[in-house]
Amino acid sequence: MNSIRGRLIAILIGTTGLVWLLAAAWIYLSTQAQVEHVLDARLTEAARMVNSLLTDHRIELAMAEGENGETAAPIFDMGQPYERQLSCQIWSLDGQLVGRSSGAPDTRLTDATQGFSEATIAGETWRVYTVENPRLGVRVMVGDSLHVRDRLVGDVIKGLLLPATIVLPVLAGMIWLSVRRGLAPLSEMAGTLSSRDANDLRPLPSAGMPAEVAPAVNALNGLFRRVDEARERERNFTAFAAHELKTPLAGLKTQAQIALASGDGAVQANALRQIATGVDRTARLARQLLDLASLETGDGPARSAREDISVAIGTAVAEMKPLAAARNVAIEVEHVGGQPRLEVETHRISPALRNLLENAVNHSPEGARVRCRIHQNGGTVLVSVEDEGPGVTETELPRLTEKFFRGRNKSTTGSGLGLAIARTAVEQAGGELRLANRTPQGFVATLVLPV
Repeated sequence: MNSIRGRLIAILIGTTGLVWLLAAAWIYLSTQAQVEHVLDARLTEAARMVNSLLTDHRIELAMAEGENGETAAPIFDMGQPYERQLSCQIWSLDGQLVGRSSGAPDTRLTDATQGFSEATIAGETWRVYTVENPRLGVRVMVGDSLHVRDRLVGDVIKGLLLPATIVLPVLAGMIWLSVRRGLAPLSEMAGTLSSRDANDLRPLPSAGMPAEVAPAVNALNGLFRRVDEARERERNFTAFAAHELKTPLAGLKTQAQIALASGDGAVQANALRQIATGVDRTARLARQLLDLASLETGDGPARSAREDISVAIGTAVAEMKPLAAARNVAIEVEHVGGQPRLEVETHRISPALRNLLENAVNHSPEGARVRCRIHQNGGTVLVSVEDEGPGVTETELPRLTEKFFRGRNKSTTGSGLGLAIARTAVEQAGGELRLANRTPQGFVATLVLPV
């Protein structure tokens, strides 16, 4: 059963029915015990009452048998609402029937001489209480049929269960109505969602929602908000990417037109060099756009490869060697206080390291050095990339991780995405990116990674 409503109704009705059955069983056993206790007490009192009447000679004993061998006639009537519910016999100690109540059997009720006992007469079981009177030489036996007792208990149970049987369908209907009304907010929410347009990301109304439904509504509203933010980021990303790609593509087209129009070999060679530089810039921008999109959408591998932080830094430095050689910049790696042991996810840390080193090389003057320092400080590992460039102003420092922001000292090859990629990657790895100017000149970017 896939319906919550159906399962809830079935559980409630089944539980209620089980409770009714257990209650009926408890009532039956309790009633049976109480009835037996009361009827046993009545047997005792009746036997003692008859014995007292005999002792006080308020009942005259007859002969056990007449002259013609007739059995003793009834000498009193016990009074009974149920047929043969209570019967009394008086037997002499030598085994002769002296008297009996109307409806009592002629056969001896029990062979017991005193107290309670049970006996079967003509297939019917009797509960008997016997009182012996040595003074008069008789035994008084008062008993009732267990069949009558069972019928009495059954009548009591029927009187209790008959209203319950009538009420149970009514209760089931009330349960069905209550569950349907209780789940109405879910149905209303489903109807609201199904009628919405795919672009409608407004939050669902949460006022007056039941406490059980409110978490689901809040979770959906949070999802709508995150989806809306993601779509806004995608729109901004597309707009920025289109703007940034338009400039180098326009430059490529211009240089190609110059090369085609000019017959001077030197002019053509210079145009081709400019085209190669523009292609490099465009390829770098495309790679950065792909890195940023992959990090923001979480499209990295489900089980990313992991490697030591020193190995990841060595790989990033090796990738930047050609660029550094072209700009006559040296890259140095320094371990402060020994080599730390830290495994990192390659698809997150590699783009961060690559972009930090690339930014440092591009902003460093010819003949400068870029230092990559690794230092473990307690529960964190710090990877610092320092350059000897002009740095940034204090007003620009908080905006450096914004997408496509390049500041006042714009690099000729920069796209304004490197630090945004580094920040996104290190935050996904559980760390943070710290940026600061160096004294007297330069800039330092630090990755703070938890061990």
